[in-house]
Amino acid sequence: MHITDGVTLEQALDEIRGAATADQLEAARVRFLGRKAGLLNQAYKQIKALATDARKDRGRQLQQARAEITAALDKRNQVLGADAIKASGTPSADRDRDSSVPGVFPAVGHVHPLTQTIEEIVRIFSSLGFDLAEGPEVETEWYNFDALNITPDHPAREEYQSFYLGHGRAMRSQTSSVQIRVMEQRVKERGAVPVRIIAPGRVFRPDSIDATHHSTFHQVEGLWVDKGVTMADLKGVLDLFMKGLLGAETKIRFRPSFFPFTEPSAELDVHWSVSGKPEDAEWLEMAGCGMVDPNVLETVGYDPETYTGFAFGFGIDRLTMLRCRINDVRLFLENDLRFLEQF
Repeated sequence: MHITDGVTLEQALDEIRGAATADQLEAARVRFLGRKAGLLNQAYKQIKALATDARKDRGRQLQQARAEITAALDKRNQVLGADAIKASGTPSADRDRDSSVPGVFPAVGHVHPLTQTIEEIVRIFSSLGFDLAEGPEVETEWYNFDALNITPDHPAREEYQSFYLGHGRAMRSQTSSVQIRVMEQRVKERGAVPVRIIAPGRVFRPDSIDATHHSTFHQVEGLWVDKGVTMADLKGVLDLFMKGLLGAETKIRFRPSFFPFTEPSAELDVHWSVSGKPEDAEWLEMAGCGMVDPNVLETVGYDPETYTGFAFGFGIDRLTMLRCRINDVRLFLENDLRFLEQF
């Protein structure tokens, strides 16, 4: 059977069977079945020039030719595909398998213990009505020191206590800067209105690195400003938080202290047993807190005669070490999978 005057069906089939690569096979397909220049399509266009009686027979011949060419293309494609798999060493799908062999499971990651603690802190404070707030890790000296009532002669502003970047910028040394940003923004947008936030995040100080100190660690700042907020509210909130995080039997106490941005100020201690045995419990310093200094309220636009508030801040790394009984803060940043897989 002739497809065209110069090419028979048998010649087309031989060319397809002789294709040695996928590219050669694709070229054969285009040559015979291509929509525009394919020989079969050209043959179909020539049918209208035939006599009426001959058109039907010619159409039947071309349909048969298309079917045989298509079948030959599919068969050759399967052969070339099998050859490629064999050459690459990939097991064939139809080879015997041992279904009793255990499957290979992908490695599953672990949530970092610090992240777990942060999520729990956010959950507890959210249940107490606190909103989550964030701020930049590179701060201006205004937000990191001045607005927090930290005077230029304060030790915290010495170069050995903070990472200075020049041009009035520094890596934030506490997340307390977020409370200034939030109150300042609230005053601009809504006027002096109540604020109740927590602000967890990384902070940076040039400390000597050892088992209990690091230059990069995590803090959470808490702030509640409203009419009539007192020291009793502060102690009540922190008591509920510590019980929620460390257990219902947890006890806390306040000790007088000093911070530039709170007045009066206190240290929060927690009665905790590192070993887990009640008889080993001792008082551990956990946080700094106090009533927001009137100077701080005035700086951001709140009238200290109308509004009062409290603030607190504690180290997330320290809390995590207590909860998980970890004895070296450096483990949090070493990315050792043997450590992380325990959590």
